[in-house]
Amino acid sequence: MDDNELRRLPLLSELDEQQIGRMRDTRRTFSFAAGETLFHMGDQCGNFYYLDSGTVKLFRISPSGQEKIVEIIRPGQTFAEAVMFFAQPLYPVNAEALEDTMLTAFDSATFMSMLRESTDTCIRLLGTLSMRLHHRLNEIDALSLQNSMLRVVNYLLRRLEDSASSEAAVELEASKKVIAARLSIQPETFSRVLHALTDSGAIAVDGRTIRITSEQTLRHFTGAV
Repeated sequence: MDDNELRRLPLLSELDEQQIGRMRDTRRTFSFAAGETLFHMGDQCGNFYYLDSGTVKLFRISPSGQEKIVEIIRPGQTFAEAVMFFAQPLYPVNAEALEDTMLTAFDSATFMSMLRESTDTCIRLLGTLSMRLHHRLNEIDALSLQNSMLRVVNYLLRRLEDSASSEAAVELEASKKVIAARLSIQPETFSRVLHALTDSGAIAVDGRTIRITSEQTLRHFTGAV
């Protein structure tokens, strides 16, 4: 990653040249096989991460032993950055590679040291994090209020917008069971919604690939058209 690529990361976007150089010097690259643990809940947090390739599952285990997926991390996303600001910098979730994965780690102590040195950097960063928080709150609201159909449709539309491919298709980044858990719906419900969308002519499903055969029909389910 060059300096321009580093600045595309929200947490590093407001750093000056000298600060970017300091963070660049802390970079380390790690690889994990599918099913391998990156860190456990309660581990000391010494880094935040950028996912270069693969998929990472963030999850917690309930007292009854049930797994609750908190987030699926895809290439181009960062994670574990918020832990730096905790009074006790311990990971609040477990992280596991869902497939062969490569990531870049940045030293948290170096980043926090720069913030303590510069009030201006803190203020600029606060603005960036506030915008990300607003986005996250909107997502939580959507998961809480929208019915299962809308959750799946909006998920597909978001993935379609984020896709760099010119094809109108979405490649599921994890199994349907994992995606269903991320959307807070049952796997059976997720499958029924996909069948209904297929019957409507909006999509065609081929394994993990979902082709958008009619984006207009898909958007009709959101009430946007």
